[in-house]
Amino acid sequence: MAAFLGNLRNVIIAGVILAVIMIFFFGHYSNDHFDRVFWEAVFRWIHVFFGILWIGLLYYFNFVAARKTPEIPAELRPALSKYITPEALFWFRWGAAGTVLAGIIVAILHGADYAANVFTFGLAKPGQGGSQAGFALMSVGIYLAIIMFLNVWGVIWPNQKRVLGFVEADDATKTRAARIAGMASRINVLLSLPMLTAMAMYETLFGGG
Repeated sequence: MAAFLGNLRNVIIAGVILAVIMIFFFGHYSNDHFDRVFWEAVFRWIHVFFGILWIGLLYYFNFVAARKTPEIPAELRPALSKYITPEALFWFRWGAAGTVLAGIIVAILHGADYAANVFTFGLAKPGQGGSQAGFALMSVGIYLAIIMFLNVWGVIWPNQKRVLGFVEADDATKTRAARIAGMASRINVLLSLPMLTAMAMYETLFGGG
């Protein structure tokens, strides 16, 4: 058991196998078995998984790394920039991509009217399939998530590549890039709270998506 748990790849593979088994039984015992709603549920699971990965790392960077890194002796900090931060940023940016992509697929699978409404603040087909106010609130959450995604790929990652030395830059440029990436990351923390509120509250109160 210790050898198994000591190998992260084996743990992840086993977890995925167990999840797939659960997904199969959910499909088998659901009312319409492996229909469109089943696949919507599958992609919702994928959406939640990547969302946890993305937002969890966002909070790690801001709640832990940004606060505690200045306390690390200067001679030890290269270990972070060489080994830990690049790996964390890999999962961070692809977690963002997976979250947004899976979320869009969930909206489409939920139905054309629903997707049209949640992407247009309920204005595409008012009164069809839900409350316009609910759609508008969900739209806020969706577009906050898209802004955060664009922030990751368009601001944070390009500047972090300069900070980490993936892109050649002088010290002044690295300092400026670190400041820009840090501010963009803090903006994402700010936006993450209303975004998560929209996602959680809409599902509970308006019963869709």
